[in-house]
Amino acid sequence: MSILKNFLNNRGDDPKGEMGFLDHIDELRIHIIRSAIAVVVCAVLVFIKVEWIFDNIILGPAKNDFIAYRWFCALGRLLHYDGFCLNAFHLKFQNTTLSGQFMMSMSVSMMLGFILAFPYVLWQLWKFIKPALRPSEVKMANGLVFWCSLLFFCGVAFSYFIIAPYTINFFSNYKLSPQFENIITIDNYYDTMSDMMIALGVVFEMPMLVYFLTRIGILTPEFLRAKRRYAFVILFILAELITPPDMFSCLLVFVPLYILFEVSVYISGRAVKAQRIKDALKAKENQ
Repeated sequence: MSILKNFLNNRGDDPKGEMGFLDHIDELRIHIIRSAIAVVVCAVLVFIKVEWIFDNIILGPAKNDFIAYRWFCALGRLLHYDGFCLNAFHLKFQNTTLSGQFMMSMSVSMMLGFILAFPYVLWQLWKFIKPALRPSEVKMANGLVFWCSLLFFCGVAFSYFIIAPYTINFFSNYKLSPQFENIITIDNYYDTMSDMMIALGVVFEMPMLVYFLTRIGILTPEFLRAKRRYAFVILFILAELITPPDMFSCLLVFVPLYILFEVSVYISGRAVKAQRIKDALKAKENQ
């Protein structure tokens, strides 16, 4: 709660050390504008090559020669398990609106622009929050932008190279009846891809979220350890839902997610331990 009080009452950039509520709003607006400009600039750069990007990156998992499929087969040969080699498939796409393809190019550009500009957006957020922190809190948060950005990109990559290929392969080969043919709208395909990538990018921020919730006293490592069995079941069900119905595919997704949870528990424990040491030293000094 001390962070919130400092945020409302103290800003290191202000000569008097204090800023009013409207001053905070004005400064936040500046950081939002800077972030928006960065996203737009990255989106423009993507738009210049959007046709190539859409055909080779966005549609990559929809092609049988996608690199992840070769990785899966190589892993299957190494483990002597053919189940990792996914079945061949063929997807047909269609556009159902007059401006659909143009609007899709805009959507792809903005989505990838946000992903590329994410470290800068996070840095702007950090610059807004940093003056409200004590020097000791700033020191503990060193590397925040780097680690949050790294975790976000890991989540996006995990979704793109692991989850998306399995999801697309499974649903493209699933048929309720031989009389039905899968003809996918580009909007539906893109929405599925973008939702998975952004969602997993956010999910992979779990360790950092747990760290800050622990620092402000909402979470404790004891609570996380006590709920470990529930986390195990929830993550297993989540992995089962987003992968084809076989155990090896499920484990391929479940294991990284559960490792992420255990890393979060460890980080929470380290945060509590560091705070207890700090409190003990402070109490000793006051004696």
